[in-house]
Amino acid sequence: MIPLTVLTGFLGAGKTTLLNNLLRHPALADTAVLINEFGEIGLDHLLVDRLDEDTVLLNAGCLCCTVRGDLVEALGRLALRARGGHPMKRVVIETTGLADPAPILHTLMSDASVARHFRLDGVVTLVDAVNGGATLDEQMEAVKQAAMADRIVLTKADLAGAAQLEALSARLRALNPAAPILTAAHGVIDPAALLEAGPFDPGSKVADVRRWLDAEAHEAGHHHHHHGHGHHHDHNRHDDRIAAFCLTYDRPLPWTGLASFLEMLTATRGDSVLRIKGLLNLEGHEKPVVIHGVQHVWHPPATLESWPEGDDRRSRLVFILRDLPREVVENGIAAFVQATVSA
Repeated sequence: MIPLTVLTGFLGAGKTTLLNNLLRHPALADTAVLINEFGEIGLDHLLVDRLDEDTVLLNAGCLCCTVRGDLVEALGRLALRARGGHPMKRVVIETTGLADPAPILHTLMSDASVARHFRLDGVVTLVDAVNGGATLDEQMEAVKQAAMADRIVLTKADLAGAAQLEALSARLRALNPAAPILTAAHGVIDPAALLEAGPFDPGSKVADVRRWLDAEAHEAGHHHHHHGHGHHHDHNRHDDRIAAFCLTYDRPLPWTGLASFLEMLTATRGDSVLRIKGLLNLEGHEKPVVIHGVQHVWHPPATLESWPEGDDRRSRLVFILRDLPREVVENGIAAFVQATVSA
């Protein structure tokens, strides 16, 4: 299974510069990059060969393809290429501007032809350290991109003051307590920090799961309170609609009750569910089960080989929701689990 990273971020967030730097990096050799237009990326100095009008080969050993229209089709062509002997370690999909990552994640999670060859590694969202705050104020889509990320990268950090960086980081942590916030000065970042961000590689280090579901980080985020009134509150009007929290359960959960609730939640309130991730201890299962949902779409549950280090076997469920209070979810799970038990 080829790991696939989605790179998203608002216009002017510096994706071009970051991509250019990443694509020079030996760690990204044998990576295929799907972008909307070569022009935006300014690849000429990186080109080794133009294979056809849609594909160029870069000197770091990356293959770059433009996506004209259908993502599934483009990924299908890549899978054929990989089978045809073109080495391919991973795929990076670069989305344009204010794109909502949800439809792309839906495609990657629910299309059977894609799921045969690729596994979603993670969503990396770039935020401009200088103008990021203003973009978050103006664009709900930008807030969504930040809330849905597995990794957040602050770009142009060299141009922002310390106070500005701290304020923006605090705001991003409240929106998405689980995503590590990384900093890129002059568009440079270590690729290792962006890759292997997801839990679905059964052979991956269990520590990754731990990082992906850092319950402590979530709970720290939950006790975040807004200070001040009036102006400040207006400033966060989009942010206030987002709730990010982690629920932890000490005893094994009944899959029937939990699954029924989650299916009902996503079927009826899918628009409000930005992401759900869970590491579950289920009744009758020795090994942990990982679940991942985006809006109304679920990735097939995956069983991991072992529990995270320290043998912490609590179930952890992470929710990132918009316009949906925590209580609804907490009480809903309790009721469904209770009903299963008494049945």
